[in-house]
Amino acid sequence: MKKIKILFTTPILEHPAAGGPQLRIENSIKALAKVSNLYVISQVSADRIGKPDDVSYVRKLSDHFCYTPSASLKNNSKSLFSRIKKRLFPKPNKSLFDQDIDFFYNYIKKYNINIIWFGYGCISFPIIKKLRELLPNIKCINDTDSVWSRFILRELDVEKDPKRREEIEKEGKAKETEEKENSSICDVTTAVSEVDASYYRSISPDTNRVHIFSNVIDLETYKNPVPPPPDFKTPALFLGGSFYSEHSPMVHAANWVIKEIMPIVWEKYPQVHVYIVGRGGEEQCSSLLSNNVTITGKVASVLPYLRNSVCSLVPLSFESGTRYKILESGACGIPVVSTTLGAEGIPVKHEHDCLIADTTEDFANAIIKLLNDEALGKKLGNNCLKLIQKDYSVDTLANEAKLILSYLLVGGWEQTV
Repeated sequence: MKKIKILFTTPILEHPAAGGPQLRIENSIKALAKVSNLYVISQVSADRIGKPDDVSYVRKLSDHFCYTPSASLKNNSKSLFSRIKKRLFPKPNKSLFDQDIDFFYNYIKKYNINIIWFGYGCISFPIIKKLRELLPNIKCINDTDSVWSRFILRELDVEKDPKRREEIEKEGKAKETEEKENSSICDVTTAVSEVDASYYRSISPDTNRVHIFSNVIDLETYKNPVPPPPDFKTPALFLGGSFYSEHSPMVHAANWVIKEIMPIVWEKYPQVHVYIVGRGGEEQCSSLLSNNVTITGKVASVLPYLRNSVCSLVPLSFESGTRYKILESGACGIPVVSTTLGAEGIPVKHEHDCLIADTTEDFANAIIKLLNDEALGKKLGNNCLKLIQKDYSVDTLANEAKLILSYLLVGGWEQTV
């Protein structure tokens, strides 16, 4: 029997996946390949994905893989790191944009595509809108990793500068308008959690169009022990993420941890070392560097740091979506200390799967508790691992994809998923 043909296109692609956005795309491709004939078009140039062989996993999983005309121009596609600074991802150069649209249109016709699945649809609005105009009958899936307007507007909770607040409000409202239109023109909008789904249902013309497509991880990647990096200092705390600008949630979080939380911890445990791991860290967090703080910048893999730490810290005060930091930590059996918002959308329970703390003193005391009690850390890590194994694997995501495709099935398609 014939499977549904899905064209999956993405403005984000990197291998090895280093960060939440890249992990979402990689694991989405793995899941969709299980339930469809998958065609992949990268909007990212080959040199920005990684080494020449790094895209081989996509080629093996897909029936066909290629690049948009704009991505085929070496170094033309700006990296996610530089693009995310612009927040709203404006339409690219018109000439290149038109070339890409023509390419998509002809590709869809050539391969008789049934569904266009827009990876990171929340930052692909111009492409979605134009292709919907040209192909009004094709099924379109707006795949989101978060509520982007919420990601923007939540910064108001921590920003006091009037000028900056005005910029945030303007950006957030523009994104809300875009999200509403995207939800109306796409046949399905995905959400990574029920928290996000409730928002998309509130703006969708039909609540049945909103479906869960979770953030998950490939558990095989995390099952084996990994030695620490050279000169690794213990006991260690892991603070990982993307530190892409001075206004990013993780830069705000890192400043809170090092300047306010850790002085309380260091009073009792002066030897504790904090590893700030992730792209942009050296540029945005350099003032936090000390004998007790190492800033690595982007690394090939976070696992040497994460697997050998006492705990993982998720001290977020604004964000949206669900955090890969918790999924990866749980997959490694490493306990997590998180704010309530940091754990949003993942059904972890305080003192069962992780420790939840929202004030400086509570967060510091949670870290101290794990430094004091190794058995507690093992219990939390094991419980979180069980949760991840049950609900956040690639197989889970494939099952969610089946439900979405079943919803979209129409006469003439054989249901093999």
